[in-house]
Amino acid sequence: MNPAPGLDAANLSLWSLFYNADLIVKLVMVGLLVASVWVWAIVIDKLLLFSRMRRAMDRFEQAFWSGQSLEELYKSLAARPSNSMAALFVAAMREWKRSLEGQARSFAGLQMRIEKVMDVTIAREIERLERRLLVLATVGSAGPFIGLLGTVWGIMTSFRAIAGQQSTSLAVVAPGIAEALFATAIGLIAAIPATIFYNKFSAEVNKQAQRLEGFADEFSAILSRQIDERA
Repeated sequence: MNPAPGLDAANLSLWSLFYNADLIVKLVMVGLLVASVWVWAIVIDKLLLFSRMRRAMDRFEQAFWSGQSLEELYKSLAARPSNSMAALFVAAMREWKRSLEGQARSFAGLQMRIEKVMDVTIAREIERLERRLLVLATVGSAGPFIGLLGTVWGIMTSFRAIAGQQSTSLAVVAPGIAEALFATAIGLIAAIPATIFYNKFSAEVNKQAQRLEGFADEFSAILSRQIDERA
């Protein structure tokens, strides 16, 4: 952080702080700004994803409990790609129909196979919901420390400049310290939203997982009664 003619105690704009910072501090700032943009892109994507998933679950449950036959519902859903609870229903019904259409017509192990298929589908849906949440967790935990790295480096460079000028006046110290602390501020700007939304989305994933598992248990019980009737 060399003393720059355009940076003094009276000229501490954000652009000046960035432009006159040391190269390492600039790299830290740019990296944190990119991480912050990435965080907000993930946040917006996840907010839209969870909103669509809640609406899709509500529509499916309304159709499932409306009295419509399972065969008709399966035909309408199997014809197009489905996610969430509809994917769970389609996977279970597909296994059910495969067993019924088999020549042996044996129901031995059918209940276990259906439950296994639904477990795999739930795991796949949860994995889809959790995608890129690790980025939020990483930025939330590492962002302040990366910003602190820029701060420490900036302060070290500032002290070298102070030693070169052999002056400890506020006019000499303030610009360098402001540049260094600016890196920490950017780190917090990136980390705080990442931490908040990571916790929010983790809770949402658990909520949706419980909802999927609850439907799987209910549907498994329905199919179990039909298996008993056909056995």
